[in-house]
Formats: sequence, C-alpha cells, structure tokens
Amino acid sequence: MQFPSPVSIQWIAELINAKLIGDGSATGINEIHKVEKGDLVFVDHPKYYDKCINSAATFIIINKAVNVPEGKALLIVDNPFEAYCKIVDHFRPFEPCSKNISDSAVVGEGTFIYPNSFIGNHVSVGKNCIIYPNVSIMDHCIIGNNVIIQSGTVIGSNAFYYNTKKDRELWYKKMPDCGRVIIEDFVEIGAGCTIDRGVSHDTIIGKGTKMDNMIHIGHDTVLGKNCLLAAQVGIAGVVTLKDGVTLWGQVGVSKTLTIGENAVIYGQSGVGGDVEGGKAYLGSPILEAKEKSRELVWVKRIPELWEKVMGK
Repeated sequence: MQFPSPVSIQWIAELINAKLIGDGSATGINEIHKVEKGDLVFVDHPKYYDKCINSAATFIIINKAVNVPEGKALLIVDNPFEAYCKIVDHFRPFEPCSKNISDSAVVGEGTFIYPNSFIGNHVSVGKNCIIYPNVSIMDHCIIGNNVIIQSGTVIGSNAFYYNTKKDRELWYKKMPDCGRVIIEDFVEIGAGCTIDRGVSHDTIIGKGTKMDNMIHIGHDTVLGKNCLLAAQVGIAGVVTLKDGVTLWGQVGVSKTLTIGENAVIYGQSGVGGDVEGGKAYLGSPILEAKEKSRELVWVKRIPELWEKVMGK
C-alpha cells in the first residue's frame, strides 16, 4: 500500500512506540513478497532477518538492533507484527457501508449494475461494464472498461494470510490486508469466482483475460494479458501468470511461482514450481505433456510386464 503522501519515519516511530535508528520518509508499507524502495516492512524471526534487511525495503520494523546497509533505517519494537498491524489500521481503517453502491464509488458511463450487487467504498468501475446480480466488489478495488462480471462473484475478499506463532493461545493471527484488486480492460469473469485482494499490494487480472465459473485467485497474484482459465482453477498467493497462459479445468497452482508466457496446463494438473513458457504440461506434479503421456502408457503396461516376468 502506498501512503497518500510520504510520511516521516519519526512520526511512524512515535505511532508504534519504536526506537528509531536512522531517518527519512516512508512512501508505503508492504509485506516481504512485494516490498519496494521507500517501503516499510516488518520481520520478527531471525530466520528471515537477512531476506528482509537485504530486500528493497528502506525501513525495517524489527525486534532487535542489527547491521543494515547504508540508507536503511530500523524501527525496533518488542512485537513487529503488532506494530505493522497498527500502521495498516491507521492508514486503512475499517469503513462500513450501508448502501448497495457506496457514495465514494465511481461508476463509468454506460456501465450497468444489476440489483443486489454491492459496490464498496472508493471503488472505481470503468465504462461499458456489466455487473450481474449478487456481485460484491469490495473497498478500493479498480475495475477497467468493458469488463463483465457474472453473478455471485466476489472481487476483493480478504487475503488468506496469517501470522503464525505456536507460543500463544491463538496460533494464527490475521494479517490485516490493505491491498487492492485491479481488473484491467476487456476482462470477463464467470459466476461464483473469488479474487482476494493483495495483503499490502495488488492482485491484478490482465487485459483481455477470460475466467470461467468457480475460480479462486489468491492474494497478490498477477495474471498477464489474454490468459484463459477454465472452471474450478485454484491459484494460491503471490503467483505470476505471464501473458497468454491457459489453465484448463481444476488445475491447482501453488504459491510464489511463475508460469511462463503461452504455457498450457491440462486439466486436473498440479503446479508446484516455476514453469517454462511456450509448452504444454500435464499431471501432478506436472511434466511436459508428451513426456507425461509416454509415462502413462508405460504405467498401463505394468500388469502385462509383471505377468510376463512372473510367468517366467
């Protein structure tokens, strides 16, 4: 999330009651997967100190003093996660809405919204869109021009993202999300889909992408242009699909990976790592489709081969 304007890190330190080492002005706050220069980020476990300290983040909320590269600053607190949450809640507080279309929403010319749909606070919907009944577009989401969203779809639901500690009564504490969903022009989204907002950045559906029914897109995932997703695809958080990717029905995609341009993943396959573009894949875990097909042929021949061996 970008702040409305740069914020003095001294002011941030006072807000979270932190010991400040360094100075400067922060331009935003992000979790580790999406940090940019000028951002605040938090770390509360030594296992991740190096990754965080050497990330693009300029300001680091941490629970001990450590050496950092020149130009970075530390905000030292007992509980970095709670400090992070306090900053997010300050800049993106809960804002109720009792109308079907919020007064702060902007809807473009030629867009038609069916009854019983909800358009949240600070949402922007472009021109010539069709929003079918019972669609929910939650706060701060951005919908481009000529977008079609079918019934029962939820855009901008909360990210499934938790801070985990086994030494407290509640092991899983929800990380407040302050990201958005951005739907670019000429996207079509089927019925009953769910697209989670980014934890602190944006979930993006690229221009011209088409989505079938009952698809789930996790937080901070970025779909490129002209992707095609069939029914019941499930994509975890922080995934990147490059332009022209096709995922057929019931494909499952694990977190924090990239699928290259124009890759095709056949139905019911499981994607567990980065995938090279321009090829077709099959299976769980996936292999190139030709290789997997040959493997399946040999698997079918196992009873025949076993019988021959035992017969001898």
